[in-house]
Amino acid sequence: MRAPATHRQRALAKALTALLPMAPYSDIEQIRLDSSAPHLRALPPTIAVWLATVAHVRHQHTDYDALMDDGYDRDSARFFVVDDINRVLTGWRATRLLDPDVEDES
Repeated sequence: MRAPATHRQRALAKALTALLPMAPYSDIEQIRLDSSAPHLRALPPTIAVWLATVAHVRHQHTDYDALMDDGYDRDSARFFVVDDINRVLTGWRATRLLDPDVEDES
């Protein structure tokens, strides 16, 4: 038997549905889990979901980690994967994209 969802879990689910209407289930489930992490709990659900989404896409759907392994610093590696992140988000029909001109958005 499944425990009833908390208010926070329902809010995260609603934010995920609004942000990523066409994302694959496996990605949605990981983003849901990541957005519930302790360091994101103090944030509004929409922001927690956004940050978890960007981090998930960066690490799972781009060459970010390979760039970091090749010696690129964090900001440079992030710069080189912005278009790839936005391509994935566009494919998922995301209602928001990563703005490459805004620092600390992700």
